[in-house]
Amino acid sequence: MKAIAVVLVAGVLAACASTPRIYSTESPVADFSAFETYSYTAQLGTDEPGGPTTLLTQFLRSAVDRELQARGYRHIEDGGDLLVNFYVDTQEKIQERLPDPYYGYGYYAYRHGMYIGWRGYYDGQVSQYTEGTLNIDLVDGARGVLVWEGIAIGRVTEAARRDVQGAIDDVVPQIFAEYPYRRGP
Repeated sequence: MKAIAVVLVAGVLAACASTPRIYSTESPVADFSAFETYSYTAQLGTDEPGGPTTLLTQFLRSAVDRELQARGYRHIEDGGDLLVNFYVDTQEKIQERLPDPYYGYGYYAYRHGMYIGWRGYYDGQVSQYTEGTLNIDLVDGARGVLVWEGIAIGRVTEAARRDVQGAIDDVVPQIFAEYPYRRGP
């Protein structure tokens, strides 16, 4: 069961490696200038409760350490001004592409509504894929309140599944590009 969870999580991050959609939200009342240190939550969302630290968690911690330290924050084991947590999820998706009977699609788009082709040429296209989501949360350690959240959503690719660490190293900087703060003046 744990092995399946790790593969799914790897797929989530792999999804983010192929031009993910990036979103972020921040608290309008948080004083980001007051944060100097960070720690990780006791139970990260990428680990099973009471279980060992997964490779995924190790890769994520490494990538987040690089991003936060580049912004001047200092890592401490416990009691950081900011607490970091991660969560990943995958969903199987089905995409249906229905053609416009007057314009078609792809090759048949050249007709531009001038005439209608035979109905057999206009079959829809259906594809199934795995979509992955990675959340990175920053929590005000003193108040226990979420102050920033970065999210990457994208398709899982086979290439990224084979190189989970590379996928993480690609997507985490994209997420943190949405984080506008640095420690200090």
